[in-house]
Amino acid sequence: MNEDTFNMSVRKFLKKVGVTAQREIEGSVRAALSNGSLTGHEKLPVKATLTLSGTGLSVTIDGDIELE
Repeated sequence: MNEDTFNMSVRKFLKKVGVTAQREIEGSVRAALSNGSLTGHEKLPVKATLTLSGTGLSVTIDGDIELE
């Protein structure tokens, strides 16, 4: 295994995940605020699940998104 290639590939994937997740979360929250589903004072539980085929990796990451 080429460590440099592996490291860069992981970083590229994580950047893509971060950018995509942020865009989707922001859009979803703004839409919910717009339609009245959220007031803007909530603390929203969030969960992401990461799986890696061929390795058996499956990890869930929990957190909160605070709007105020």
